[in-house]
Amino acid sequence: MGQQQLLMIILGIIVIGIAITVGINLFRGNAIERKRELLITESRNIGSIAIAYFKKPKMMGGGGKKFTGWAIPSSMSATVNGSYIARVFVDSVVIIGTGTEVVTESDSIKIQTVITGNNIYSTIIN
Repeated sequence: MGQQQLLMIILGIIVIGIAITVGINLFRGNAIERKRELLITESRNIGSIAIAYFKKPKMMGGGGKKFTGWAIPSSMSATVNGSYIARVFVDSVVIIGTGTEVVTESDSIKIQTVITGNNIYSTIIN
């Protein structure tokens, strides 16, 4: 084999290695973003349950315009996508969702969702 052929083989291997690395990074970034979206969706579903509790009169098992006494349903506190913890206040609920996908070394995906009587706001923590 000539020197030019060996150089072409080495160049081809380098290009293929770079392409594989870029592909893996794109796939990982897409998986992390998808997991964040799933966490936000699930926390908003939990938030809608909290709002229903808030709006329901006490006589019917609700909060009577208060979140006090509400808790995340046990079937929704841990899912395939992550786990959720709620801090309940009189006029709002703050849900922290921690995903199963690890972003860097030991940092997991985290989102925060704030629920008030009429609104749900989500923020990406990590």
